[in-house]
Amino acid sequence: MSTSKFIKIICGFFAIIAIVIVVLFINGVKLGIVSDDSMNLSYVDKIFDDSFVHNIEIKIDDWNNFIDTATSETYSSIDVTIDNETIKDVGLRAKGNTSLTTVKQLDSDRYSMKIEFDCFQANKLYHGLDKLCLNNLIQDNTLMKDYLTYKMMNENGVPAPLASFAYVKVNDEDWGLFLAVEAVEDSFLERNYGRAYGNLYKPDSTEMGGGRGNGGGFNMKEVDFEKMGMDNPFENNNNVNIRFSNVASRSSIASKSNMRGRPFGGGGPGMGMGSDDAKLKYIDDEIDSYSNIFNNEKTNSKKADKKRLIKALKYLSEGITNHDDELINESVNIDEMYKYMVVHNFVVNGDSYTGNMIHNFYLYEENGLISMLPWDYNLAYGGFQSNDASAAVNDPIDTPLSITDGDTDRPAFDWIISNEEFTKEYHEYFKKFIDQMTKDNYLQNEINKTYKLIYEYVDKDPTKFCTMEEFELAVKTIKTFIELRIKSVDGQLDGNIPSTDSGQNADSSNLIDAGSLTLSDMGSMGFGGGRDRGGQSGGSFGGPPDMQGGMGGFGGPPGSMGAFGAPPDFANMATRSNMGGGFGGPPGSMSGNISSVTNTDYIWTFASIIAILLGIAFAYNFNKKW
Repeated sequence: MSTSKFIKIICGFFAIIAIVIVVLFINGVKLGIVSDDSMNLSYVDKIFDDSFVHNIEIKIDDWNNFIDTATSETYSSIDVTIDNETIKDVGLRAKGNTSLTTVKQLDSDRYSMKIEFDCFQANKLYHGLDKLCLNNLIQDNTLMKDYLTYKMMNENGVPAPLASFAYVKVNDEDWGLFLAVEAVEDSFLERNYGRAYGNLYKPDSTEMGGGRGNGGGFNMKEVDFEKMGMDNPFENNNNVNIRFSNVASRSSIASKSNMRGRPFGGGGPGMGMGSDDAKLKYIDDEIDSYSNIFNNEKTNSKKADKKRLIKALKYLSEGITNHDDELINESVNIDEMYKYMVVHNFVVNGDSYTGNMIHNFYLYEENGLISMLPWDYNLAYGGFQSNDASAAVNDPIDTPLSITDGDTDRPAFDWIISNEEFTKEYHEYFKKFIDQMTKDNYLQNEINKTYKLIYEYVDKDPTKFCTMEEFELAVKTIKTFIELRIKSVDGQLDGNIPSTDSGQNADSSNLIDAGSLTLSDMGSMGFGGGRDRGGQSGGSFGGPPDMQGGMGGFGGPPGSMGAFGAPPDFANMATRSNMGGGFGGPPGSMSGNISSVTNTDYIWTFASIIAILLGIAFAYNFNKKW
């Protein structure tokens, strides 16, 4: 009896140990024993609730020094308050490639900025967000090009940054209206792909100011525009006074010159700034041959990861050359690339992959498949060249911008036109997108709603790059541009308008006439112009109106749907995971805390199992011995 009783005591002892370990494992976070490895994504419903303009207050010890050293892109310690919630000791730096030097050359202090919540303390986050960008809205008099494009990308099922407007104060002084944008880094990747995400890169050449710390030495005025098949936008024509109100002095720069030649895009095969690796062309099997990709990695990729990406580029190149759809399917995330290219080509962005400047996009690779993620659309809607509105409105969807018939210089798009079946599917995606953007005046209503939302903040912004008159004219112009662009794309999809350069050169009879539209009224690389703005006075709309009708045919009041709402049935387009839908819940997005099994979880589970097994083994041996 004594032996049996002793065995029971031993077994009970180990059972208690096992139970204690399991309890600690389950409640480790609450007890402070282990870190919280769950996915907290509540920032989606906080800073990126775009139904109102957020308030961001920055407290910094030496703001003047921050401005003086902005182009070095070094972090300073700040306390930041977002909608009355203060986060202390986080990092702040100026950001941008071409925009850094552009702001400096304009004698302005209004730099784009980046807040890094975990800069000085690991794992410090803002409701799950690691980094927040504050875009200064330079070269965009509409103040909404980026916002609208990210919104369309998200609605179309593309993993894209979330965005909202924020009014910024620095040391209790008004600094102005900025666009708050989710940085495409860890939090973004977890939101869209979960914890087991793939590898992220931002291909860019140092000649374009690519890579952090290189932007300060980049001078847009020294770019070889002739090499890209463009006239220099900083030469000739009208000078435009850029107003910086109370903060920056007035500066004069040259407006866009009147460019001719290949409709809108300029250049041809092999033209444009950017190296072959930044163009995602296969070079060889050596990692060193792709420095403009791998030197700009955003995740810690290993040698095997890099080799896998190179293999994907090789398959893509061979698939295009040999018209081998199997190789293309083994190298490209077909669905995501269709969705990205549809929106990207709709907004006509010459300052990106399909245009003259090969940058402003992210490259994502997972399991050997590549896709592209959007970034920086302030020069979209024809703003990069801004010379010929009709050419921009009618930009061929099958040979967009610098892409030409039979092109092999931009393989991440060329695969679509290398195969008739791919082109057909691309057109189907495009038609679905256009139908949803026009249903219930969705896109027009978003512009109206955004205009009314930000009007009073633009009016009081002391550092804005444009006047209120220019802002109002820009909004009117973008509405007209979008109306005409939709008509042209509809015509191209129906076959009434040619969808290639060669087709439009051969038959221009049905092209949409946009001769009355001045693209630079929306802002441009040369900061607009083409007309004397000095004589304008007073708001052309007399305050934030309903903007009903009279502007490119867009009628109807601003949409009554929620700020994050998608048009009816639009979420059905998003096939990625079928989670979310609409701007507030893009495919793959999740709000709140989401459980995720991590290495810490495995360790505690393993320890519990070992404790139980040891207890059983000890009891068994003890019982056998006695």
